[in-house]
Amino acid sequence: MLPFARVTIIGLGLIGSSIARAVQAEMPTVRITGHDADPQVRERARELGFCDDVTDTAGASVVDADLVILCVPVGAMGTVGAEIAADLPADAIVSDVGSSKASVLAALAGTLPGATIIPAHPVAGTENSGPDAGFSSLFKGRWCIVTPPEDADATAVQRVAEFWRRLGADVETMDPKHHDLVLAVTSHLPHLIAYTIVGTASDMEEVTQSEVIKFSAGGFRDFTRIAASDPTMWRDVFLNNKDAVLEMLQRFSEDLTALQRAIRWGDGDTLFDLFTRTRAVRRSIIEQGQDDAAPDFGRTH
Repeated sequence: MLPFARVTIIGLGLIGSSIARAVQAEMPTVRITGHDADPQVRERARELGFCDDVTDTAGASVVDADLVILCVPVGAMGTVGAEIAADLPADAIVSDVGSSKASVLAALAGTLPGATIIPAHPVAGTENSGPDAGFSSLFKGRWCIVTPPEDADATAVQRVAEFWRRLGADVETMDPKHHDLVLAVTSHLPHLIAYTIVGTASDMEEVTQSEVIKFSAGGFRDFTRIAASDPTMWRDVFLNNKDAVLEMLQRFSEDLTALQRAIRWGDGDTLFDLFTRTRAVRRSIIEQGQDDAAPDFGRTH
């Protein structure tokens, strides 16, 4: 039995359009209604045909929904919640795909009092955005972290988890605040570092347009891929997961200072020990299926 019969997706960019395409592929009898605040995105979604219906207002999109998934920047969750509040069916489950969870839960609880809210975070994506960027296999073999509030209805949590399993994801349940701390290390801090390094290179105006770009080796090149991610989404992630990000950033700054000291004093043993430990982390990621060991990260040349 399918967990939901009528799914509404608000926000039809990379993640939203990928969910719609995945539902079409894996649960073809489920009716999909979509909405996006941008009229051009709505029109493109109609052309691409990954929704059964695309509405011009957020409220109209949820009138008969079993599941509503908000695929908007985390800073916009409260605004969208207010837009759908009057039309949301009493028995509908509201979820999302945001990268920070405690702030999303608070924003939706504030604008949708009494609603069943089960936040979730599919840990998947690319540096591309927009309705054309989505694809149905995006979530296959990837984690989706479901972060219900403490008093959540167990059946509702299981229905959301089963929805993501049907799309091919591996599902983990986690406390929202714990999720935010974990993702601050594994996702948010790496993005912040990437934005900083690429920004530093951009500020070096005398070389950026020649040497830095022309001779970008693997390390810098991979940072530019991360730094090409959607700026609105990541601005909101950092502002809404501020405490966890600042905690991890402080720890990183202390570790970076220790590394500076080791280089300054020629402490090769400290450097070698660190690099040995980090190689082991890489091997563990490959062993757990989160990446593969293909040469040059699987790039074709």
